[in-house]
Amino acid sequence: MMEPEAVAAGPKSPRDLYRHLARLGDPRAYTPESCERFAGEIRAIRRLKSERNAVVLAHNYQRPEIFEVADFVGDSLELARRAVRIDADVIVFCGVHFMAESAKILNPEKTVLLPDLRAGCSLADSATAERLAERKAALREIYPDLAVVSYVNTTAEVKAESDVCCTSANAVQIANALPNRHILFVPDENLARYVRQNTDKTVIAWDGNCYVHHQITPAEILAVKEKLPHVKVLVHPECRADVLALADAVMSTSGMVRYAAESPAAEFLVVTECGLSDRLTLELPEKRFYKACKLCRYMKMITLADTRAALDLMRHEIVLDEEVRRRAARALTRMFELSQ
Repeated sequence: MMEPEAVAAGPKSPRDLYRHLARLGDPRAYTPESCERFAGEIRAIRRLKSERNAVVLAHNYQRPEIFEVADFVGDSLELARRAVRIDADVIVFCGVHFMAESAKILNPEKTVLLPDLRAGCSLADSATAERLAERKAALREIYPDLAVVSYVNTTAEVKAESDVCCTSANAVQIANALPNRHILFVPDENLARYVRQNTDKTVIAWDGNCYVHHQITPAEILAVKEKLPHVKVLVHPECRADVLALADAVMSTSGMVRYAAESPAAEFLVVTECGLSDRLTLELPEKRFYKACKLCRYMKMITLADTRAALDLMRHEIVLDEEVRRRAARALTRMFELSQ
């Protein structure tokens, strides 16, 4: 699926599910027995979705079996845009906490559920609203026109302190569209550096990074390129600058999906969280995807069993202070306006 669109096919039989997931080459995770269990959970989730008038949004980094129950799969920008067009009473967000918060910010009248409340984000945790308010006030003493651009990988409270949000897919576009000459970019230092290289604005970086992307090294990329010099290297802009320098293309996960589908190349090194390589392997079986990636322990906390329980028990609802939600919604809405 190249765009986040509704899943049309019915649930797979346990045998078909096993054949499908076995292509990932992980025999410990995907056995006939585990796929039989997954198939039962998938059927139950689909039944509960119908009963609750619910939809499931799933990020690209989710476990492959989660895609089987997702109504929409995509990156942060795609899912944020989809969230405002959903005709349902309940949204189950198979992702991490800040993503579920964003869905609630944009859909205050809907019930938003997160299958596992432990699914947080170390990058989002690196910035608090209190610290941002202090830094913003100090910098505006020096740069009166300062704009605060907050990556979607932030809490609702941080978004509420921001002028506009962005995602990795539109960060450069947002920076260039702002009339402000000075930008405080929160909280990813690597993405801020990438934006700085692609704009003539003054970009001041927050001191934070995604532990998944930051630990990927040039040596890992070069080891693959030495054996496969023809491989196309696709790198997420949350990676370090020395890793970006080795890329054939630097782009968000949605950009990687489109690039891989449209490129005449047959082999790709996917440099981001490993879930995207799994998605691409399943959706583009005629091509080969190698991994220079790390697992996000938070994304992988979401399971089919917890997704089923969330719908069955209507548990782990996202609740936000209305004033915070309203101010955060303003920053997200401005992102949509500037990235059209």
